[in-house]
Amino acid sequence: MRTPRTIAVVAHQHKKLDGGLDELRRRITDGGVDKLTWAEVPKSRKAPKEVRKAVAAGVDLLVVWGGDGMVQRSLDVLAQEKGGSKIPVAIIPAGTGNLLATNLGIPTDLEKAVDIALHGRRHRIDLGKLGGEHFGVMAGIGFDGAMIHDADRKMKDRLGKLAYVWTGLRHVNGEAATARILVDGVKWFDDEASCVLIGNVGTITGGISAFDDAKPDDGWLDVGVATAQGAMQWARALGTMAVGRSDRSPFVRTTRARRIDVKLESKMEYELDGGARTKTKSFTASVRPGAVKVCVPRESPKAA
Repeated sequence: MRTPRTIAVVAHQHKKLDGGLDELRRRITDGGVDKLTWAEVPKSRKAPKEVRKAVAAGVDLLVVWGGDGMVQRSLDVLAQEKGGSKIPVAIIPAGTGNLLATNLGIPTDLEKAVDIALHGRRHRIDLGKLGGEHFGVMAGIGFDGAMIHDADRKMKDRLGKLAYVWTGLRHVNGEAATARILVDGVKWFDDEASCVLIGNVGTITGGISAFDDAKPDDGWLDVGVATAQGAMQWARALGTMAVGRSDRSPFVRTTRARRIDVKLESKMEYELDGGARTKTKSFTASVRPGAVKVCVPRESPKAA
């Protein structure tokens, strides 16, 4: 594949991978690019402004350096801005979870990730949309949302993925809330739930395989409800996910839908792709098929 002539890099300046941003720049320029624009941001919420500049400039490729928060905010802009969906985005997984990259087969190896950016296959994937924002991996509320909310950036920098385990242990005894869920307009669940997850891919926080048949390009969102309460039931549910299919757990129920409406008895924290959001009592999530174009390995069964 021909090397893109104009490339924009939007990088989280506090994220690290191999030789860092200097190595990233060298590897991109070694590829023969004509014009390289460069923007570093201190927080992922600062990324959208820089991504919009790249879209307005009509670059051939957008390279995003960072974790799932950077990727989510960048893809959200591409999905919403006119012309944004035409620009392929290359993910350089320099974060803690790197969930979308993992599900797409992009390794945490800078040399290989840059090769995929410059010479990989351009592949359209779906995005979910919730509360006006797009997500590539998942949205979660209840146990999941509280866990993400407590695992702040400083803790993730110190502990990595263990930050989610640590905060998760603090919430396993949390109270369940009554949830009423409609899938494509049909009532599907109306009972107490400790967690509601909506996924665009199969592997989620902590490397858990939550949705066994999910693919990011199938035009569907997967929805799961966990009814586990207390450490023992959560241990059984997670143990089943670890050694078999998640839908075989007595504490997990899953299905697929193009639209999911959720109403809760009380406000709970929710998250998008590992980023904490404010509490809510109701939300609607829907799928946007083929919303963005991403760079994936030339042989990529996970993105097929």
